[in-house]
Amino acid sequence: MSEAKKATAHYHLPGLFEFHELYRVFLPLFCAHREYFYDWCDIGSIYGAPADCIWGGGRVGCGTQTAGEVLALMREYGISARLTFSNSLLRKEHLSDPRCNALCRLFAETPQNGVIVHSELLLDYLKKTYPELYFVSSTTKVLTDFAQFRQELEREEFRYVVPDFRLNNALDRLAALPQEQKDKVEFLCNECCWFGCKERKACYEAVSRKNLGERGTEHRCTAPDAAGGYRFSKAMENPGFVSIADIQKCYLPMGFSNFKIEGRGLGSALILEFLLYYMAKPEYQLRVREEIYLDNMLDLF
Repeated sequence: MSEAKKATAHYHLPGLFEFHELYRVFLPLFCAHREYFYDWCDIGSIYGAPADCIWGGGRVGCGTQTAGEVLALMREYGISARLTFSNSLLRKEHLSDPRCNALCRLFAETPQNGVIVHSELLLDYLKKTYPELYFVSSTTKVLTDFAQFRQELEREEFRYVVPDFRLNNALDRLAALPQEQKDKVEFLCNECCWFGCKERKACYEAVSRKNLGERGTEHRCTAPDAAGGYRFSKAMENPGFVSIADIQKCYLPMGFSNFKIEGRGLGSALILEFLLYYMAKPEYQLRVREEIYLDNMLDLF
């Protein structure tokens, strides 16, 4: 890997469908005024899923934009579009779903696009049916054991692997990875979930059932302060949080370059705060915020 690539943080951003209107305003600003933003970062991909996708996972998808509109915006700015199809409970009969297959056919028309996947059944199907797409191992697998994470990195079918956020600070073991595996690691930066949570798989499975339209016990989070919902300030206090200082001073020098920002289930105003924190220089954050807020066509709340 070249020094230039080592020095660049590639962000994988949430809300391909869910926050299309925000990106419709943000991306032209990002490209036209690169002086507002750190020169050591770029956008590696934007991920998400529209409503009513049974292959969806992680969060219940939403968004009213058509796949054509979404893909047109990504092509205009040369950004990889990823479908979040990380449902962990799929069965063979689900593979023929017309909506999800139609989306994959459209995304496969552009070689730079990919799919975030959990189910081995779906992965095998996608590899055979849509070989033009690349694949990302989903954080919904909750890979907290480093040996299992290493095995996932060794799988050739995955271009990227997103470990559980609790491996973010396993720095000694991360540093010992060969460079070809470091290139595949995609750190989840801003997770707000309780660091001691033992129910993440159950939480993700509940979302998978919802996307399938199946009944099941509603998952109730028992973490401390769960009732408060997502707070970026709380995420920053999480032991697994990856700050911009961590990226610049720790992860990039170690040879890592891929960083995922979560937030598909949040509001666009909070997504903007993530973009400002991770990408915009402090002296320009107010200017970027004003440019976005003053767009009369964008409703951030």
